[in-house]
Amino acid sequence: MKITVERSVKSNIESVWEAWNSPEDIKKWNSASNDWHTTSSQVDLREGGKFLSRMEAKDGSTGIDFSGKYTKVVEHQIIEYTLDDGRSVRVEFREEGNVVKIVETFEAETMNPPEMQREGWQAILDNFA
Repeated sequence: MKITVERSVKSNIESVWEAWNSPEDIKKWNSASNDWHTTSSQVDLREGGKFLSRMEAKDGSTGIDFSGKYTKVVEHQIIEYTLDDGRSVRVEFREEGNVVKIVETFEAETMNPPEMQREGWQAILDNFA
């Protein structure tokens, strides 16, 4: 099952692309709720390059590594990657006037209900905006 979330950002494509792919910026926006945060981020943005974001509960009770390998990178347009668990993700960046529309489609995992996954990914995208 594939799930799509999207959000428009009032900015230019260069700024959106930089914030999406900068490890320091990722640590600022990559969380689905206020009680989680990203403590570290690594990005090797190229086809075959790897990424890793360490996401943890702020109380230190739990954490996960969100990691994978880039399979397609078209600057300012598309990023595709495969997560370490084998699921695929596609992120499209569409410049529309004075906004950039980000459309993110991912394969759902089987441990959590699809709506919970949609809400989490949407919350992260909303934080980015």
